Amino acid sequence: MEQDTFTVLVTGANSGLGYAICCRLIDEFLHTRPQSQNLHILFSTRDQRKSEATRKRLHGHLQKTLRNINDSTHGKISLLLESRVKIEGVLVDLTKLITVKALAQSLVRRGQRLDAAICNAGVAGWLGTNWVKAIPEVITGLIEATTAPEFMICDVGLLAKPQGTLSGKRDGKGGEEEPTLGQVFLSNVFGHYMLVHWLSPVLDGNSRVIWISSVSALENLFSRQDLQGLRSDRAYESSKRLTDLLVLTSDLPSTTPFTSTFWAQDSSQASTTKTKAEARPKMYLTHPGVIQTSIADLNPIMSFFMLLSLYYARLLGSPWHPISPYKGAISAVYAALSPTSQLPGQEEMDGKGKWGSSTDVFGGERVARTEVDGWGFAGVVGRIPTGSVAGKMGRRKGWREMTGERREEFEVEGREVWRDMERLRVEWEGRLGEVEVGKGEDV
Repeated sequence: MEQDTFTVLVTGANSGLGYAICCRLIDEFLHTRPQSQNLHILFSTRDQRKSEATRKRLHGHLQKTLRNINDSTHGKISLLLESRVKIEGVLVDLTKLITVKALAQSLVRRGQRLDAAICNAGVAGWLGTNWVKAIPEVITGLIEATTAPEFMICDVGLLAKPQGTLSGKRDGKGGEEEPTLGQVFLSNVFGHYMLVHWLSPVLDGNSRVIWISSVSALENLFSRQDLQGLRSDRAYESSKRLTDLLVLTSDLPSTTPFTSTFWAQDSSQASTTKTKAEARPKMYLTHPGVIQTSIADLNPIMSFFMLLSLYYARLLGSPWHPISPYKGAISAVYAALSPTSQLPGQEEMDGKGKWGSSTDVFGGERVARTEVDGWGFAGVVGRIPTGSVAGKMGRRKGWREMTGERREEFEVEGREVWRDMERLRVEWEGRLGEVEVGKGEDV
């Protein structure tokens, strides 16, 4: 009998959180899903060398998992379990929209439904660390300093390379000038936004699109007048706040005029038994907490001391310091694999939320709702669902109480950024062209 296949795309999987998400997907899938179901991981990297290296590492992790299962069951079931996991590398550079379109075109032509897409890839856009500012911040407020640091030096105005859609002035040919795109904005948000739109023919009402945000995505770090964060000295946090606004308002009636054009399948997949909204994939918002990865680009000595400070912050009671990427991956994997009765059911009952990777002082990880400036825990004033990290330890500097007025402002801003993002998408799709729907050979 033909087995069902659960297919998930993970972007930026060659290291850090993305690689850990793939590892955790393998482990939790084999432990929780029935024997009749297979896992197909499509992990993305920017070049073939990284893809091959990541594939080998993931196969090594799979073998380690299989050995552990054999040891715990005193059996020889590794061959049976190994056949349930397929690991495949795909190529994409989120800062080059032509490669984003090429990946989408390739997957759409396969006609293989995607059960989940995890939008993980991204860049920080940092030049380094202001240690003169960092040391007193860490001494006077360790948890705050290691959760939402203000001492990273941002490469303000960092632009992505030209997309090559026009022979413009930037190419020295005197023609029409191609609009600029911020590198952090493009990598963290807009590249994924275009990818998900182009993949909509292989997504349906049961598919999940999981966005990776940050615990440091604070309200005051984003301005709609600077959508791409080009004038901001906190471009990374700005991009993550934009992600929060997009995802948390994605199911609201007020954003429907824009989400309906974003989901290209609305006109073709909605049936008489399902409304267009029901036929759309669901977007979920997660964050990994604070983890130790190479994104800060510290030298080995400073990386060691930063690691010590992260553990100390956790011992002091911070709920947002998983530290290891594998622990930080729990929220994204939960969003991808949890049954309908869990995460989808929880959001339907309590309201849409931001799901974070949390730990206790001993490092025991769990998934917890995170408070969002202007949205609260569930988009409803005064509602704190079970499993939320409430109270002083879960709040950042500058926290303000959730009110009806602030909730309304959040929705208005969410609607406006959806409108702005759709305008930008239409503009760039006009330059790059649409993805062709239909099965065929990859090109």
